[in-house]
Amino acid sequence: MAELKSGLVLEDGESLVMEIEAELWASSSNPIAMAFGKIAKLFAKILGYRVNGFLVITDRRVVEVSNTVQCYCVKAGRKVTYVLPSSVKEIGYTKEPTCGIFCPAYKLYYEGFTQRKEVLLAGADDASAQKAVDAFYKAISASQKGNV
Repeated sequence: MAELKSGLVLEDGESLVMEIEAELWASSSNPIAMAFGKIAKLFAKILGYRVNGFLVITDRRVVEVSNTVQCYCVKAGRKVTYVLPSSVKEIGYTKEPTCGIFCPAYKLYYEGFTQRKEVLLAGADDASAQKAVDAFYKAISASQKGNV
């Protein structure tokens, strides 16, 4: 069993397709927004607060993982959510212009019956965003076929 950066432990025979670390501090790929995000992250780190978010895609499942650390080393919270294939209506990515047209922000999104989630893909381009969407779709499809 392999352990990932997110802390998720894979099951026997399960293989990792993609582990996406969510950019939680910057609102876009705009260099100014990234700088403000880094400043906010620095202040939070000085105060002892950290939060990491991951979207883990394996050949069998899709899992959201969020870890919170307070007071520099106290693991304050962890949220692990399985994305159920029956709850996903739509998967895709968006490319939004920021800072004019020079810094596009790529966001992977999926929409369910009760919520919509977006994950900013740091340093992405069209090909890598498409690869992430395809991996998500294949994991959801394979999971649905296994349950039928």
